[in-house]
Amino acid sequence: MDQNYKQQRHKERQQQLKAEVDKKISAATQDKALMLVLTGDGKGKSTAGFGTVARAVGHGLNAAVVQFIKGSWDCGERNLLQQHGVEFAVMATGFTWETQNRDADIAAAEQVWAQAEAFLKNDQLQLVLLDELTYMLSYHYLDLDRVIQAIEQRPATQHLVITGRNCHRRLIEMADTVSEIQNIKHAFDAGIQVQKGVDW
Repeated sequence: MDQNYKQQRHKERQQQLKAEVDKKISAATQDKALMLVLTGDGKGKSTAGFGTVARAVGHGLNAAVVQFIKGSWDCGERNLLQQHGVEFAVMATGFTWETQNRDADIAAAEQVWAQAEAFLKNDQLQLVLLDELTYMLSYHYLDLDRVIQAIEQRPATQHLVITGRNCHRRLIEMADTVSEIQNIKHAFDAGIQVQKGVDW
């Protein structure tokens, strides 16, 4: 097969691809704030959510983050983003298997959710990240209807990102974009310690 033929075939495939992409761009006429869900059992959901916050801040948008299932330990994303005006609300109780106190966890979840509701009412925020919210619903720490109401009533210009495993089907149905991150292989399962700057 000669080189000219390969070049021609490549050009034809790329032209076809460009036509398909251009058609989709032309058809995308609706302009609205998005709701994104990042779920699945793989590593990287929160990282992807924080990447979206960083992108928004890089474009001059105002953002806020609510962290569920997080302890009071150092957080690289928080260290960076707070320097750029991103407000954080942190549950700060740590993982549920560490607290082992359901009532205390529920109280902490409700307290930080009140801050989340304030963010979701703030029309000066163009993006809100609810990091690991899904656990609060699967553990029944927060009322699903209350959460959905706050999401539905947020300002029309406010984007929302939700992360965590086992996302409730009603949130998936509401979302504009849903990505599932699968676990293929994880260093921790092989006995490798979590690494500062990569894992946390």
